[in-house]
Formats: sequence, structure tokens, C-alpha cells
Amino acid sequence: MAHTHLKDIEAETHRASGLLILTLLGGMLVLSSFVVDIPAVTKTLFQYEPAAGPDGRASNPFADVMALAGALLLGAPLIWHALTCLVRGETHMEELVSLAIVAAIALGEYQEAGIVAFFVVISNLIETRTALGARASIESLLRLSPDRAQRIKEDETEEEVEAKELRPGDLIRVRPGDNIPADGEVVLGESTVNQANITGESLPVDIAVGHEVFSGTSNLTGVLDLRVTKAGRDTTLGQVQQLILDAEQTQSPVMRIIDRYAGWYTPTVIMLAAIVWFFSENKEMGVQKAITMLIIACPCALVLATPTAMVAALSCAARLGILIKNVIQLEFARSLTAVIFDKTGTLTTGELSVTQMKPAPGVDGADLLHAAASAEQMSKHPVALAVAKIAEKAKLELTKPDSFNEVAGRGVTANMNGDEIMVGRSNWLAETGADMSFMKDPEYAEPEGVSMLYVGRNGKCLGWLGLEDRTRSEARAAIDELRELNIKNLSMVTGDKWSVARRVGTEMGCSEVQAEVLPEEKLEFLDDLRSRGHRVAVVGDGVNDAPMLAASDLGIAMGAAGSDVAINSASIALMNNDLSRLPFLIRLSRATTRVVRQNIIFGVLFIVTTMTLAIWGPLTPIVAAVIHTGAALVVTFNSARLFRFGEERESDSTMFVMPMAAQATPAG
Repeated sequence: MAHTHLKDIEAETHRASGLLILTLLGGMLVLSSFVVDIPAVTKTLFQYEPAAGPDGRASNPFADVMALAGALLLGAPLIWHALTCLVRGETHMEELVSLAIVAAIALGEYQEAGIVAFFVVISNLIETRTALGARASIESLLRLSPDRAQRIKEDETEEEVEAKELRPGDLIRVRPGDNIPADGEVVLGESTVNQANITGESLPVDIAVGHEVFSGTSNLTGVLDLRVTKAGRDTTLGQVQQLILDAEQTQSPVMRIIDRYAGWYTPTVIMLAAIVWFFSENKEMGVQKAITMLIIACPCALVLATPTAMVAALSCAARLGILIKNVIQLEFARSLTAVIFDKTGTLTTGELSVTQMKPAPGVDGADLLHAAASAEQMSKHPVALAVAKIAEKAKLELTKPDSFNEVAGRGVTANMNGDEIMVGRSNWLAETGADMSFMKDPEYAEPEGVSMLYVGRNGKCLGWLGLEDRTRSEARAAIDELRELNIKNLSMVTGDKWSVARRVGTEMGCSEVQAEVLPEEKLEFLDDLRSRGHRVAVVGDGVNDAPMLAASDLGIAMGAAGSDVAINSASIALMNNDLSRLPFLIRLSRATTRVVRQNIIFGVLFIVTTMTLAIWGPLTPIVAAVIHTGAALVVTFNSARLFRFGEERESDSTMFVMPMAAQATPAG
């Protein structure tokens, strides 16, 4: 599907290029007709002196032929498009200009018809170029993925293959300076990877064995061997590219309103032009006014008002790692009044960390941690991984257990050098007869909101470790910024216990907290907020939050890079875990709405003002064509400001990217 879009854009680009050549050729013919229309030029070039006509004006057949040829070259595409639309039973606003060109040619005003057609075609080319430029910038995402890849064969040698031939399970090698050709998992090597085009993060990330990498990202420093997990259109880059293109093709409510009124707008303008012509005392002047009205009434500025702004906003969001599936959702974000956050993986990192440690009397802290980490090192449980990580930071040399047993839901046991180590819940250790008497001292009481892990050796408790799912560093700032944006209700829901939920909710400054809730209870809370008149967005990791994301007014999945569930379950996907993207999204939505309103107000005022001048003032068809093009340019440039919206968010980190990229460039 992505390749089909690419071919369509290439075909449109070729058509636009062909139209530009015809436009330039037609424009040169019309311009030449004005030069030839000078009697001295005609006499010099053609040895012919034009005779004066009944109106006293010299009739110049050479100038007329050039102007007619130019008018036909310029007007033919417009007239053909209008006819094909009418045959299909469709009514658009461009039929007005086509009628004006036909009328001017029929009256023998070839130069006037040529100039009008020239400027209208230029306006259309501006519109086409704006859309193609934005879509081409999106399509350039596809080209980030290289055409060739180095696949490692069974005998460890490399073979160069086309990237489209890669399949999940293939082993590939990516060298410094190369773009990664497929999504995969690192099986050998370490490097720094710039993945800004996927996650929107300008700072490169350090990659090691076990880490996931994405197609189209840039390997900067080391050699990586990857096991392919997704290839071709199934990669994260392929999905992002496809969804952005789908979003660009959708229409917002404002765009649909313009299409809805096009059916009666065109007949109304034609009727007004006919009335002006009929009641004009000077019929020749009446025809001029009618033609001018038809040119002015073609509302290019009004038609361009919304799509140019929306395409610019979509491109801006994509640059910062915000994937918007439908422009309606972008438009809706500005009116949010409540946001529900999932806790785990959204407000918190989703990874447990050892934050507290309390050895029993007479026990050294290093001994406590060594016993716990040595026993847990054989487990893959998140708690065990957190204990192993803190032991690694403490640079403890662990002892390998002689035997190991993991008891589901309780803990682990291990034998090391004749000692029996138990690590797990306090009630489990108590059930085995471990001495827990020191726990009666208030100094050793369990802190609220912390997960506890007790360590015992040979029937004696050595103390406890406290683990927490730490909050994201930027989460509180993002919530405060949302509150400044007049989001009245900022709630958190979680299936975790109340003690943990209260701690996180207080730390984040949430308006409401719901804990120990089941998925159906989360939906009930969502319905309750709606019943209070709120427009609600739900922010989650897109995996266990899929039902609530789908049921919300606006579902926002974060950390969606590499996650099919996250990309498909939400209306909007944040490709990284940076919650500051959320207030930026709302600001972008509101800025886009302001630009659209500015464009529409300008478009309406332009039509009303110039239509009035066409009826009562000195406005001619040629002047009307010129200012018609100018109006389209004003709207286009006003919308283009959105391309740079939020650019300051990248400036601070970009400086760190370039030197690293430069270092990765091969010499010579």
C-alpha cells in the first residue's frame, strides 16, 4: 500500500511538471502577443501594418493567433477538468473560472482569457505543490530504509541482498553510518543509534544486546548484528508512513462544510453574474464585470484554508514523534477538558527499581544485598531484575547458587555454600519459621507505597529491600502544563494497590485517583467523567489499556515505537515515552485551529470585498486573476508557519546529534 501511494505521488508530480511546462509555454505565447501587438514591432517583424477596426483599435491577426494559442494551452486543462466533473455529476467551484475563460475566448478577448487562465493555473499549481510537498516529505520516511542489506549466512559470511527480500528471523549486519533496513533485536555488538525519525527524540540512544532497533534509523558508531523481527511494510516505519498518509487524506468537519456548500455556491454565483450583465447599461462592460465576478468567485483561498493548515500540522507532529491517524482527532484535541492517565508505563517507567534497604540489626547492608542478588540472579521476574541491577551498580561479585527454586507468587530459594537463602514476601518467610522478631520495631515498619522484598538466611531474616516503579521525570511538568492549558480534570487509574496509587497520584498532582480497579471499572470511571460534561482523552501504553483507549473521546498511546497494539488501539500515538508531547499536541491543535480560522476569515473577506469591487468598481478580469493568485499565496504561506511550530523543542538537543553523526562518517 505504501508503494502504491509512492507511485501515485510520482504520477501526480509528473502531471504537475507537465502542466507547469504547458503553463510556461502558454504564458510565453500570451506575453509575446502583447509584444507583437505593438504596431512598430509587427511592422518590423512581419512587414505588416495592422488596419484600424470599427472601434478605432488596430486589429493584429498575429497577436490574436498567439494569444488564442496561449489561452487554449492554459485554459484547456481547466475546461477539461470542469467538463469531466460535470459529466460525473459533480459540482465544484472551479467551473466558474472555466466559464469565464470560455466567455472571454468567445468574445475575442484572447489576451484577457490567456492571462486569467495563466494565473488560475498558477494558483492550482501552488495548491498541488503544497500538497505534494507535504506528502513527499512524509514519503521520504519510506526512503530512509535502505534498498540493500548485508545478510549473514549460516557459514558466517555476508551476502548483499535487497532489503525487500529480508524476512523475520534473518540475521543482518549494520555498520557505522548505515541506515537500519528492518526492525530487529540486537544479538551482537554495541552502538549509538539516531532514531529521531521514529521516536522524535533528537538525542541518539545507546544500543546493546537485547535492545530493539527500528527500520530507517541511523547506526552511528558501532557494528551491530541484528535478528530481523519485522521487514518491509510491517516495520514500525512502514506503519507510521501508511497511517500518516491515511490521515493526510481524511477531511476535517470544516473541509466537509466547504464541499457541502459547493453544490449551491456555483449556480448562485453564475446567477449573480447573469443579473449584473443583464442590468448593465453598457453590455460590453457588463460582460467584463460578469467575467470578473466568475474569476473572483472561485474561492481558491477558501478551499486552501483548511487542508494546507492540516497538512502542515500533520508534518509538524510527525517530526516530533506524534502520529495522528485522522485530522478530525487533531481538531478535537483543542477542546479536551479531562485526561485520564494509566499509571504503570505511563506516569511511571514500568520498571521496578530498588529505592530503599533496611538491614536487620547486626547485618551489613552489602551482605543483605549480596544474598538477595545472588539468589535472584537466576530469575527473570521484574523484581529479580531490579535487584540484580542495583547489585551491578554496587559492583558486587555474586555467588552462583548450587541449587535454585522459584515459588510462583511467593519468592525464590537458593542454596549457596551450604546456606539456604530465601527471598520473597514477609508472610512466606514467616510461614517457614524465619525469625522476624525485629520487624516489631517501628523503625523497620513497611513504608507506604513501596513493594517489599524480604531476605532470609538459614531461618533468620536479614532485612528488607523496598522497590518502586519510579515516576517519569517529565510527567509532573507535563501535567502542570496541561493544567495551565485549562484541562480541568487530570486523573490516574490503576489496578495497583491504593498505597502505591496514592503516592504516585500525590507526586503527580492528579485531580482524582482510582486504584485496584478492573478494566470494566476503568470504563465506568470514563463514563462518569463524560456524564459530568467532560471531553476525555485517555493516555496509556496501548497494551492493557486498549479497551479504555478505544472507548475514549481521544485515545493516546505512548511509547508506540515497535508496538503494533499501541499504534492500532489509539487515535493518536506518541512514538516515545515523553509525556511533554501531550501538552504540545494540544497547543498544536489550538494553533492549527487559529490558522484555519484566519485563513477562512481572509478567504471570505477577500471574496466579499473583491466581488463588490467587481460589481461597482474598476476591477478588471486581468487584475482579478492576479489578486486571486495572491490570495492563494497568502493562505498557503500563513499555513506554512505551522511547519515550524514547536521547532524550539528540537534546537537544544540537535547540537549533540551532529558531531556524533559526523564522527560516524567514513573517512574519504
